[in-house]
Amino acid sequence: MIVVTGATGNIGAHLVRTLAEAGRQVTAVSRGGGDVALPDGVRSVRADLGDPDSLTPAVAGAEALFLLITGEQLVSGPDPELLLKVAEAGGVRRVVFVSSQGVATRSDAEGYARLIAFEEAIRRSGLEWTLLRPAGFYSNTYAWAESVRAERTVAAPFGAVGLPSIDPADIAAVAAAALTEDGHAGQIYTLTGPELSTPQDQAAAIGAALDAPVRFVELTRAQAYTGMSQFMPGPVVEHTLSILGEPTAAEQEVSQDVRRVLGRAPASYVEWAERNRDVFA
Repeated sequence: MIVVTGATGNIGAHLVRTLAEAGRQVTAVSRGGGDVALPDGVRSVRADLGDPDSLTPAVAGAEALFLLITGEQLVSGPDPELLLKVAEAGGVRRVVFVSSQGVATRSDAEGYARLIAFEEAIRRSGLEWTLLRPAGFYSNTYAWAESVRAERTVAAPFGAVGLPSIDPADIAAVAAAALTEDGHAGQIYTLTGPELSTPQDQAAAIGAALDAPVRFVELTRAQAYTGMSQFMPGPVVEHTLSILGEPTAAEQEVSQDVRRVLGRAPASYVEWAERNRDVFA
């Protein structure tokens, strides 16, 4: 059995579906209550990684764990070792952890300390591990959906700065390979899209998908901070804006790791926008 945390999120939902379609037994873990649409045969368990013991029913009898932390867990919470001990006690022997490209490129930034702590704990755990370090997600641009629907407008900072963001579905595909195939133990994969794309490029791609012009409006850094801090911890907002506005050479490098693992190129933002046009329509 494979346990997927963050099972209703942008990566997790793709991963659960991919594993279920491949005939794997899957336990989908999420914090939310209420009914969640899951593929047939997938077990749903409610748990909070802020309370490691709540994960005990989910990992009982499991062989592999997809581990993803979000929200306040990115800056605070229980020691990672506590969560890993719960997983190992349940039978988990393989863990795939979603970290961040910034762990390597901005290791001194406060916002990455928690991810670094998880990486270090996982390496010390004795479990078979794979670390995924993705760039920014295409799905971050869901934040533009309301303004695109209402006014055909995208507002963002650093409109001309390009980054090799990635489709969460490609992260999920790499995770599925690492969870189910041999040869990925001890590997660290930097995951990016196939090319640099700017916020202006992305606004144009959304417009093309909708067959309607989408206007781009440049925000100041301060305006962007105010908006992002409504749903992200402050330290995470700070390092995110630093990457968006002043990326290092390494942060603008296109990685070949998706192709190495999957044998194909990652999806472009244009392709993602076409698949997700209904979100913006």
